[in-house]
Amino acid sequence: MPTNEIQVDVEGRTLKISNLDKVLYPRTGTTKGEVLNYYASVSGVLLPHLRDRAVTRIRWPHGVQAGSFFEKNTPAGTPSWVRTATVPTTGSRASRSGAGSDGDTLTFPICDDLATLTWLVNLAALELHVHQWQVTKAGKPRKPDRLVIDLDPGEPAGLHECCQVALKVRDALAERDLTCTAVTSGSKGLHLYAAVSRHRDSDGTTALAKEVAEELQKSDPGMVTATMTKAKRPGKVFLDWSQNSGSKTTISPYSLRGRDRPTVATPVTWDEVEAGAEDPLGLEQFRFEEVLERVQDHGDLFDA
Repeated sequence: MPTNEIQVDVEGRTLKISNLDKVLYPRTGTTKGEVLNYYASVSGVLLPHLRDRAVTRIRWPHGVQAGSFFEKNTPAGTPSWVRTATVPTTGSRASRSGAGSDGDTLTFPICDDLATLTWLVNLAALELHVHQWQVTKAGKPRKPDRLVIDLDPGEPAGLHECCQVALKVRDALAERDLTCTAVTSGSKGLHLYAAVSRHRDSDGTTALAKEVAEELQKSDPGMVTATMTKAKRPGKVFLDWSQNSGSKTTISPYSLRGRDRPTVATPVTWDEVEAGAEDPLGLEQFRFEEVLERVQDHGDLFDA
């Protein structure tokens, strides 16, 4: 066994963990061991957000200063005990790994337990992205159970402007009898989630999110845009309604981001969003140490 590899028991599964001292975030010196510890520590609130959802990973084998790649299919060497689901591509494409693909389908891992989570993170999968739909026990895709709107600021707009627009989105969704939850993206903006009944397909939730985005663009064109064209985004908050497409994914709450610092997609309260709307420094993106403290103090604010 290589000197940089150890065997660990995770909930009855034996895993080989390697390169614990490898620095994955050079700016902060954050190591792979610290990343594994974060995911293990936060798993109690993270796993419910991953459960029954196909997981697309972004991997940084040599740290965030080096290249990354998307991976949808299960990679070669996937343990036999990892739960998987083979689903239609619905317009998506496999990652550079060809394992697990079969024509117009993709075979995703389903991350329902700590052993699977640890296995994925050991592969330097810093980011975990999921669809807005789940799969059945048999692996068949269900209709979406939630709607998401991604608030993406165009410079010089930032999180402050996203918070201001988030309040408008909250009100627009409330008019449609939908209650939403705010999550900082861990990057620049905010994600707003609303639970929906499963009577709509992905086209239906996409249309609803687009309707809200275009309504707010019409009422406040100086601050809001629903247009994909990046040239029309500077100084505005883009309401990305397209992530409700059946083939698209959004960073999971409590997932790390592959940025220069180990920031996390973090559920926040509406009081925090309102503070961010009033004060440019009222809300900032959270680092993983802060997230662990928040979870210890408040539990999962997504369900608060």
